[in-house]
Amino acid sequence: MPWFISTIDMRILLFDPFSGAAGDMIIGSLLDCGADEDLVSKAMASVAGKPTIHRVDRCGISAIKVETHAEEEHRTLKEVLSIVETGKAPDEALEMAKRVFLRIHRAEQSVHGKSSHFHEVGADDAIADVIGACTALHSLKTDGVAVLPVHLGRGFTRSAHGRFPIPAPATMAILCESGLGISQGNEKRELCTPTGAALLSEFSTIRPADVAVASIEKNGYGAGSRNPDDTPNVLRVSLLNSEAVPAPAGDCVDILETNVDDVTGEVIAYTLQKLMNSGARDACAIPIIMKKGRSGELIRVISHPEKTQALVEIMSAELGTLGIRCISSVHRSLITRTIMDINIKFGDRNYTISAKTGWLNGIPSSVKAEYEEARACAEQEGIPLRLVTRKVEEKAWQEIEQRSV
Repeated sequence: MPWFISTIDMRILLFDPFSGAAGDMIIGSLLDCGADEDLVSKAMASVAGKPTIHRVDRCGISAIKVETHAEEEHRTLKEVLSIVETGKAPDEALEMAKRVFLRIHRAEQSVHGKSSHFHEVGADDAIADVIGACTALHSLKTDGVAVLPVHLGRGFTRSAHGRFPIPAPATMAILCESGLGISQGNEKRELCTPTGAALLSEFSTIRPADVAVASIEKNGYGAGSRNPDDTPNVLRVSLLNSEAVPAPAGDCVDILETNVDDVTGEVIAYTLQKLMNSGARDACAIPIIMKKGRSGELIRVISHPEKTQALVEIMSAELGTLGIRCISSVHRSLITRTIMDINIKFGDRNYTISAKTGWLNGIPSSVKAEYEEARACAEQEGIPLRLVTRKVEEKAWQEIEQRSV
């Protein structure tokens, strides 16, 4: 068989929230599935007290219980994001954590209206849970995440506003935006928290129906605080190995555009980065000639539909524009992408740098070194960036060919 049409290994996480989900349950399940416990513990301890991680029994199922030690205090979004930025975790995990809290913020605003403080989350334990979960996922270095229907409870509970229905309105708003499947149960208690819903929504990258035939490498169980006699209060996650040939894929996105001629380059650069940090798939500025010969910039943003409103608000606030064109439901063709870790050596130091491979009809079509990791290596060694990227990409091509022989 020619090397260029062979199959590749895909590592996919499959969450099964048959008993709901919460931040601590998500962390526990990922740790039980092989996430880096030391890295996760340090990340959580950097924004709250050091967590307690131990094994418990839930109706005969051995599961990891994570207990976060922090004070309860309601905070503003700005305060929460500021704390997240101080976290000792990989940059990708911290950026994901920010997006999780932006999801929660949008949900709470849709329920409570404009409010300066979080109602359902915002205490340091929630911040630690979100950073811990994002760090755990990052450490597993998977190619995708799928989430089975989220099981929901019923009844009523107490909140900052009094007696509220279960699931909490913020949880329902988050699940509505994400498009995740749900299943309604009869348990009269909260099964899925806003934090749990936001984390699963942010993690999800593929539909469960699109997961190819695969083998199970490992299962992990994260324990909730309650321990009922008749139902295991755990969240299950499975690490799957698939050897399917990559196939082209596609989805629908919105294109957001506005013209500006009175904004500085520094503001444009800041806005583009803020849009990317808030979930834009791409953002760019294109030089244009406007009416009366004035020079300006076309700001173009690629957005998934559920993020469009939040990105429109950022564009309006940062650029001061009075109108934004929204071209809805544009089909975007995608080729399958996989990420592999490449180990290289410069001088006496060893580096691990990610390389992204694009596949077209089962054939590798491109390999690109991850910029931030390659840049850090180049700065550390005092060598040209292009030397680092070339060495990483050459070795990646070699490993692709060797794996497929």
